[in-house]
Amino acid sequence: LEQREKYKAVVSTQSTGETLVEAFNIALTRKDMITLKDLTWLNDEVINFYFNLLMERSKKVEPTIHIFNTFFYPRLLKVGHQGLARWTRRVDLFAVDLIMIPIHLGMHWCLAVIDMRAKTVTYYDSLLGDNHQCTTALRDYIAAEHLAKKKTPLDLKEWKCVIRKDLPEQLNGCDCGVFTCKYAEYISQDKPFDFDQSDMPYFRRRMIWEIVNKTLL
Repeated sequence: LEQREKYKAVVSTQSTGETLVEAFNIALTRKDMITLKDLTWLNDEVINFYFNLLMERSKKVEPTIHIFNTFFYPRLLKVGHQGLARWTRRVDLFAVDLIMIPIHLGMHWCLAVIDMRAKTVTYYDSLLGDNHQCTTALRDYIAAEHLAKKKTPLDLKEWKCVIRKDLPEQLNGCDCGVFTCKYAEYISQDKPFDFDQSDMPYFRRRMIWEIVNKTLL
């Protein structure tokens, strides 16, 4: 009931410019939060905020997580590892279990996860699409990061690129961002996926509550 009330309070007003919540150097306005309304595309700010909540939780429970924001992947394609050196100045990627990257393909959100334990780069697309360019680019990024930070080459023969197909599948044109966030949320707890399209309205209400309260349920 509390989630429903919070949902109504956030999405049922026309005043869109006010800041509703601020953390992780991200200020979410009502306009941002309204993208969590049913049948609406999520925007960068909401996804970046939610992924930061996942990383914050991982400071207390395993697995440990590092997240890159939605601007990382297009930057990687444009400038390569060398142009991203400052992104990991204060973090050792090889000391965490999982690295999560939201991937924006113009009109569609997907997820990429680098699992340092399993030595895999896995791509999650709720429309079950392929993106070998993404998995290869991220594998090569990790190899370059290892060479830069550890001063030794990474044995890429031990690494696998995976396009997951056994996924909860999106059945409309607007819930890709929620699927991306929920894939990440389940993976962040090493939980098997047990949701489907019918859970999306509930997940939207729940995400509004979690974001406004800056805590994951």
